[in-house]
Amino acid sequence: MAGIHITDIEAAINFWRARKPSPDGVTLAPELRALAEVYALMVYYHAHEADEHTMPRAAWQAWKAWYDTTPDTPCIAICSTNQGDAVCKGCGRTHEEVTRWPSLTPAEKRAVWHRITQDGTAWRFNLYAERAVERQGAAAAAPGAPPS
Repeated sequence: MAGIHITDIEAAINFWRARKPSPDGVTLAPELRALAEVYALMVYYHAHEADEHTMPRAAWQAWKAWYDTTPDTPCIAICSTNQGDAVCKGCGRTHEEVTRWPSLTPAEKRAVWHRITQDGTAWRFNLYAERAVERQGAAAAAPGAPPS
């Protein structure tokens, strides 16, 4: 089961709050309402993840619209799995994650992003942080570029 972490739901809510602010301080845009319902249930049940396959369609579509604005891959073009490492020193993904990346669902990709961000030891988070920012900017400037 692929789970969408609560921090991603929060990020999507903030994305839609900025994009479609409430006109009166009370009314929510449909995307916000859908995400807020999922978020409220997660908080109530102390859940850290929402299942992408059972998430209400409107909430998943709102989350996916936010997801589409995020970098697809954590790759910084320094792949040590090609040299035999089980975990890439550049991005923090396992060899299997790097290999299967194009076939992973959005929630599976975000789960990997969450894990490597929490770990924070990959070079993309320290030695080459500026390179990661440059690659993200280049990817945003060239939509449709093949993922790593």
